[in-house]
Amino acid sequence: MIAPNELPCQRDQFYARDRRSIPAARQLTAWSLKYWSLADWHRTDDLLLCVSELATNALLHGVPPGRGFLLRVRYDGIVIRVEVHDSGTGVPRTPDDPDEGGRGLLLVGALADKWGVADRTPGKVVWAEFAV
Repeated sequence: MIAPNELPCQRDQFYARDRRSIPAARQLTAWSLKYWSLADWHRTDDLLLCVSELATNALLHGVPPGRGFLLRVRYDGIVIRVEVHDSGTGVPRTPDDPDEGGRGLLLVGALADKWGVADRTPGKVVWAEFAV
């Protein structure tokens, strides 16, 4: 575990509107878990999949041309929270017909303990939380 004087821990990284940003976001998250002595945590794969889904949604639907997104990974000793901040309009939603695509948020909802959307100017923050 991390030392109490280091809590909460947070990593922020801005990513360009580029498909290579998705594996980079996963890599930052995996590195953060390792730094916080959570490399062998049993929910690591679930967390990394959710980071991929949230980052992909931001790139496909929330990042206008010429912009990027911010990934924030935060650990307070109890919960890991991942946030993807983008400047796009609209609110993500789970699909009415899962056969039409958009199943990423269904995965996030199934794997995370909580998830949601918050406003920011401009855009929004889509987040997911995982109890440790």
